[in-house]
This record gives sequence, structure tokens and C-alpha cells, in this order.
Amino acid sequence: MPGRVLVVVPTYDEALTLPGTLARLRAAVPDADVLVVDDASPDGTGDLADAAAAADPGVHVLHRAGKEGLGAAYVAGFGWGLAAGYDVLVEMDADGSHRPEQLPSLLAALGPAGEAVGERGGADLVIGSRWVPGGRVENWPRHRELLSRAGNAYVRLALGLRLGDATAGFRAYRAAALRAVDLASVESHGYCFQVDMAWRVARGGGRVVEVPITFVERTAGRSKMSRAIVTEALWKVTAWGVRRRADAVVAALRPRARRGVR
Repeated sequence: MPGRVLVVVPTYDEALTLPGTLARLRAAVPDADVLVVDDASPDGTGDLADAAAAADPGVHVLHRAGKEGLGAAYVAGFGWGLAAGYDVLVEMDADGSHRPEQLPSLLAALGPAGEAVGERGGADLVIGSRWVPGGRVENWPRHRELLSRAGNAYVRLALGLRLGDATAGFRAYRAAALRAVDLASVESHGYCFQVDMAWRVARGGGRVVEVPITFVERTAGRSKMSRAIVTEALWKVTAWGVRRRADAVVAALRPRARRGVR
């Protein structure tokens, strides 16, 4: 593995899925540690996480006061992992949609430990992608697939981010790439958080690669997808795209001003 790995698993009402996910994850990548970030789940998910941590020294739990959103949960988990000295921080859902058995392929794509941000020998961010050759989804209705594909096409158009699946939530970051990102300024949630983080890494000179995965729709519990999450992603990506184009115009005009062009 590319150094010490911490898998950050955010939870809110995942009592039906978390135990199975943890068991599969610890079997698939036994050398990786796990941090469950629970937002005071009323269904007892936090208690199940505590029980798992008591039985397994590789499992840790970060309890938060209430539901504050996916992005905030990951930022808190990343901060915990960076402070503890992990080399790689992984995002993974608790609901079984991300297959723990595919995590080794993401970690392998990072390359050897210890490389600088942007170094060609490895990657700074590896995204488990549904929309690259070899990637696919299972048990998704057609409208969900169309929404995801259209959203990613819009991200590419607005931000120039050359990724097939910028909204994907199964990913692995080098710690150095996260340290180069101003995590305190990240206020995005849901799909928007994933786009925000990929764009920040890419703009900072980091190398982002995609590996194909199979995404499986949850079979237990309730999806956290909502209209508000989609709306946030749409308006924020649009705002970032407008700012990107404005910055490009300013950068193009600046050399002309220095030359005294009228």
C-alpha cells in the first residue's frame, strides 16, 4: 500500500448497512484503518460504530453533534486523519454502493508513497469512476444515470475538468494533496463537494486519475439524494465556471496592459 491508509466513512442512519460494510472493508484491505464519522444518527449507527471500534483496533469513531452534511463530515474526517499522520485518506460510502473489494485498485493507482504533489510517477487523487471504460452501475433507474451523466458533462463544460465522473464519492487522496487544499474554506456538500475537491486538487497542480468501478445501488436504508443537493451542485458549479472564465479574461488582458496596448 502507498503508506498508512485511513478510510473515512461518513454515516447518518446507516445501522442496517454499516456492520456489513466494515466487515467487508477490513477483509478487503486489512492493513487500512477506518474512521467512522457519525452525525449523531438517531437509529443507533454511532453505537454500532463504537462497538466495532471496541472489538477492532483498526476502527475508530468520530462523533459529531448533528447532521451537518457530507462535505463537512469528510472535512472533519480528513482533519482527523491528517493530524494522526496518515499518508492516504479514502472516501467511501457506508451503504454498500462502493465495493470495498475494489479499494485495492484505487490504492494501486496512487503509486508508491512519498512522491510530491503533481509528480508523474503516481497520482494525488484517484477517483473510482462509473463513467470511464469498464465502469458501470447496477440497479439504477434510467433517470438517475441520465442525471449523473448530464451533471458530469456540465462540470466538464463549466470548469474544464477533464474527468468522466467528477461527482463520484469513492476516491483516494494523498495526504500531501489534502494539505495543499484549504480544507477550512470548503463549504460544499453532496455531489458539489466531490466536484469542489477534484477541482481544487487539479488547480493546485495535482494529478487526478480515474479507475473503473462498479457502483451498486443500496439495498437497505434510505438514499440521502435530494433536490437540494442537485440544486446546490448546479448553482455552485455555474458560479465557479463564471469565475473561471472571468479570471481567464483578466489574465488575457493583463499582458496587453503591460505592453501599453490600447
